[in-house]
Amino acid sequence: MLHGHGDDRYRYATPIRADFSTNVWYGGEPAGLKDYLFSQWDRINRYPDALAGQLAEQIAGHHRLAADQVLVNSGTTETIYLIAQAFAGSHTTIVTPAFAEYEDACRMHGHQLDFLDWNTLTDTPSLSAELVFICNPNNPTGAIFHALAAWMDRNPQTLFVVDEAFIEFTDKLETALPLLAQYDNLLVMRSLTKAYAIPGLRLGYVIGSPLLITRLTACKQPWTVNAMAMAAGQFIFDHYDHIQLPLSQLLADRRAFTDALDQLPTIQALDTATHFFLAETRTGTAADLKAYLLNQHGLLIRDASNFRGLRPGHFRLCTLAPDKNALLIDALTEWMH
Repeated sequence: MLHGHGDDRYRYATPIRADFSTNVWYGGEPAGLKDYLFSQWDRINRYPDALAGQLAEQIAGHHRLAADQVLVNSGTTETIYLIAQAFAGSHTTIVTPAFAEYEDACRMHGHQLDFLDWNTLTDTPSLSAELVFICNPNNPTGAIFHALAAWMDRNPQTLFVVDEAFIEFTDKLETALPLLAQYDNLLVMRSLTKAYAIPGLRLGYVIGSPLLITRLTACKQPWTVNAMAMAAGQFIFDHYDHIQLPLSQLLADRRAFTDALDQLPTIQALDTATHFFLAETRTGTAADLKAYLLNQHGLLIRDASNFRGLRPGHFRLCTLAPDKNALLIDALTEWMH
C-alpha cells in the first residue's frame, strides 16, 4: 500500500489549495513545539535511546500504567507490522473497511486471513481467529464500536488489536485502555501524529500486558524512533492538558460541512462520529472526481475505492476550516454540471 494512502500530494506538481485527503488535524503542530525541537537539535549528534524507554515511561505515567506495558514506535504502521511479525502465521480476522496496512502486514508474515464486515458488529460471535484487527473509530468511515468488552468476554482465546489512531477526534467513544485492567487479550495502538499534526515525524505507541509487550519488543529493531520524534513526544506529554485540539468546534464544522454536502443531489455524505467521513459520488467515479478537483480546483481528496468492501464512487473527506470546506462545496457543485 506504499502509494495508496491519503495525503499523497507529494505525487503532484499541481499547487494544492486545500487537502481533504488526510485525517491529520489541519491546525498544525502544538504551539511551542517547533521552537522546542530546535532547542533540542543537538540530540541528532548522538544515538537516541534504542527503545525510546524514557518516553515510554512518560506515556505509562500519563496513562497510570507500568512502563513495561508500553512500547514506543515509529508511528502506528510500525506497530502493525511488529504485531503481524510477532504473531506470524496466525489465523487473523480484519474488520473492514479498514486501513490497508493490517492486511499488507499480515500477508507479509503469512497470516491466514478472513474479513468481517463492520456492519455485522451488532452480533457477538464466537470467533475462530487468533487475532482480530479493529480500528475504533474506524478509518475510513468514522464509525465507532461500543461492544468490545463483550467480544473479548466471548472470545478469550482471541487477541484483539484495537487501533485508536483517531480517538482524539470523537466525543462518542471512550478509549479501550481501562479494559487492560480486566483483559489480557488486548493490545491498544495509539498515534501521536494525527491530533498533534506531526505525521512527518512518525510517532506512536502500543499498550498491552507486559507479556504481550515483551513479545513485540523481541521483534523490534533498535533506533526506529528518531531523536526529534522522541523530543516531540516528550513535549506533547509535558504540555498535554494545554495542547488538545478544539474538538467541539471541529465537530460542529463537520456537521455544517456534511449538511452542505447533503444538499448536493449527486453526493452522499455517510454518517460519522469523527471529523472525517466517507462520501459517495453518483456522477462518475471517485478517481474521476479526484482528478477533476485536483486539476481544475487544486483540491485533494482521498479516493477510497481501494478500501476492501467499498465501491468505485466512495471517497473520504476530512473537515478543514469553513472557508476551505466552502471551496470544495463550490467545486462539487460545478462537478455536477
